[in-house]
Amino acid sequence: MKKTWLLGFGFFSISITWSLYNAFVPYFLDPYLKSTALIGFMMTLDNYFALFLQPWIGHLSDKTNTRFGRRMPFLMLGMPAAALFVILIPLHTNFITLLIFMMLMNLSMSIYRSPTVALMPDITPDHQRTKANGIINFMGGFGGILAFGAGSVLYGANPAFPFVAAAAITLISLWILTVTIKEKRDVITFMPAEKRPKIKLKGELDRTTVLLLAAIFFWFVSYQGVEALFTLYGKHYMGLTEKDSAFSLTFFSLFFVLFAIPSGWLGNRYGKRKTIISGVVGLFIVFAAVPFADTVLPLRILLALGGVCWALININSYPFVVSIGREASIGTRTGLYYLVSSLAAIASPPLLGLIIDQFGYRSLFIYASIGMLLALLFISLVRHDGKSAAANDQVSARADM
Repeated sequence: MKKTWLLGFGFFSISITWSLYNAFVPYFLDPYLKSTALIGFMMTLDNYFALFLQPWIGHLSDKTNTRFGRRMPFLMLGMPAAALFVILIPLHTNFITLLIFMMLMNLSMSIYRSPTVALMPDITPDHQRTKANGIINFMGGFGGILAFGAGSVLYGANPAFPFVAAAAITLISLWILTVTIKEKRDVITFMPAEKRPKIKLKGELDRTTVLLLAAIFFWFVSYQGVEALFTLYGKHYMGLTEKDSAFSLTFFSLFFVLFAIPSGWLGNRYGKRKTIISGVVGLFIVFAAVPFADTVLPLRILLALGGVCWALININSYPFVVSIGREASIGTRTGLYYLVSSLAAIASPPLLGLIIDQFGYRSLFIYASIGMLLALLFISLVRHDGKSAAANDQVSARADM
C-alpha cells in the first residue's frame, strides 16, 4: 500500500485547497454581497465548470495514452495552474477580480481532480480499494484539519497566508507524485489505448448505478450546503468569531480522519451498502441535533460525531461506484461520481442561502437533515452489497437485474 500513501499527497493538496476555499472565500464575498443566497450562488459558480469538465476529463483520461500514462498529464497541467490562482484569490482588488480568480482556480482543479481520484483504483487491486480509499481520505482529511486549524491561525495573521501555503503544498505534492508514481509501471492492468474497449456514458447507467448516484447526490446536497455556509452560521447565528467558527470545522475533519481507515475496514467486512446506511442514519441524527446546540462545546461534539458518520459514507461511496462497473470504465465512473457531487454543489448552497434568507440560520441543519433522509431512501433501494466488484472487463453481476 506504499503507492497508495504516496498518492494520498494528491488528495491532501486537493482537500486543503477546497477546505480553505469553502471556509474563507465566503468572508471575501461578504463585503460585496449582502444576501446569503447570493453568496451561496457565488460559491457554486466553479461547479458549473466541474459539471461539464469532470465527466468529460475522466472519460478522456480513460482514452489517453502518453509516455507519462493516462492520468498524470492532467495532474501536470492542472496542479501548477491551481497553485497560481489560489494565491491570487486573497490578492483580489475588487469583486470582478475575486470572481475571475475563483473561477480560474476551480477550472484548473477540475482538470486534475478526476484523474487523481482515478489513479487509486488504477494502482490498487480490486479487493484492497476500499481500504485504499480510507488511506487517501485519511490524507485528505488531514489536509482539512490543517486548513481549518492552522489555516484559521494563518488567516488571523494575514488572509493571504493560508492560500500561499496551499499553493506550496500543491506544488510539493505534484513533485512527489511525478517522482514516485509511474503509471506504465504501477498500474495493475495497464492496457494500450488502441486495445481498450469503447466506453459509453449511457452504458454505465444501469439501475443500480442510477440509484447509487441519486443517493450520493442527496448526501452531498446536505454536506455541501453545510460546508459552504457553516462559517456564516457560526458567525451570524451562534455569535462566534470568524476564526472560532472556522476552527469548529476542525472537529468534523479530525474525526473524519481518525475514522477514515476503520471505515474502509468496515466496508470490506460488512459490505459498503450497510456501512454507508449506518453513516447516513447517524449523520441525519447529528444534523437534526445541531440547531439545539447553543454553545461551542455541544456544537463541536456533534461535529466530531458528524465526522465519524461522514467517514462511513464517503470512504465507501466512490469504491462502491467503481465496484459495479468495469475496469476499463474507472475514469468514466469517476467522472459520473463527480458529476452528481458537482450537481449537488451547484444546487445546494444557493437554495440553502435562499431558505436562510427566508427562515433564518436555524433552518440550515433542518435542510441538511431532509437531504440525508432522501439519501437514505435511495441507498435503501440499492440491492448490490458493494462486496463484489469487476476485476476484469466484464460487467459485474447485479442483484437487481
